[in-house]
Amino acid sequence: MNAPLYTTDILRLAASLPTPRQLDRVDGTSEQRSPTCGSTLRLQVQLDEQGRIAEVSQEVHACAFGQASASILAANAAGRSSEEVVEALTDLESWLSGSRVDPGSWPGLDALAPARSRRSRHGAILLPFRALAAAMTGARG
Repeated sequence: MNAPLYTTDILRLAASLPTPRQLDRVDGTSEQRSPTCGSTLRLQVQLDEQGRIAEVSQEVHACAFGQASASILAANAAGRSSEEVVEALTDLESWLSGSRVDPGSWPGLDALAPARSRRSRHGAILLPFRALAAAMTGARG
């Protein structure tokens, strides 16, 4: 028998996605859309004096996997550098494609394992990380 796609962990993570909020200062922003599923995400980032993430706000319109990924990103973004975000995105892409055995060092991403075999979910999962990487690249710091 196949394991369920939408596990309790996935649904819990999706339900715990923080509500979008107004940041004190917006240093970078990105709007992304997944062509595979139509999920959309608008992300704003505020950076600290060292150019690391101080706060993130996301407006997410995605399936449970996209929401869960955005929740994982939000829970672990503070203090991260642009390089760490790009590394997390690269590792996540490799893991989802099957060329890597683990999702990398970003905490919590292993909860998304049920979607590895569902290519149609990959775009939604990658969306928050793509948006954060783009927002940080365009950020003024």
